Amino acid sequence: MDVNPNPILKPTPAFMLAHPAHLLSQGFGSGLSPIMPGTAGTLFAWLSFVVLSIRWPQLFTQLNWGIIIVIGYFVGVWACEVTGKNLGVADHGSMVWDEIIAFWLVLLLITPAPITTQFWAFIAFRFFDMVKPPPIGYFDRQFKGGFGVMFDDIVAAFFALLVFAFWRVW
Repeated sequence: MDVNPNPILKPTPAFMLAHPAHLLSQGFGSGLSPIMPGTAGTLFAWLSFVVLSIRWPQLFTQLNWGIIIVIGYFVGVWACEVTGKNLGVADHGSMVWDEIIAFWLVLLLITPAPITTQFWAFIAFRFFDMVKPPPIGYFDRQFKGGFGVMFDDIVAAFFALLVFAFWRVW
């Protein structure tokens, strides 16, 4: 991937609004958080999933969430590719669409669940996304561009879900 030789270290709202890919990949502004943008993006994912599911349950069904997540993943590969190129950093910290899609997947597969279970899912996902234990770190290093940005978070979601599967068995 060709990247801008002059990387943008701190993207602005104007940058985010300059292209639909930026708006999406930066999580509708949640990725512009000055502290822990990945966590801010995951919180946005949690809030939006709960609000949309409660407000429009006939529209945001499990099946429709699944479709949204699959389409959102592939659109996210494109959006993160474009935004990374325009920022000059392939996996810029402000790009949080990967966290949003991955955490929506976690929530889809654990709900219905009480708020405490959702909280622990948030903690587990953030742990795997930030620490990147093997093989997540391997995938993070191996795959670049929009696909790489999106894929390692899906693997982190898988590990968070694996923790919940073991938890439910015990």
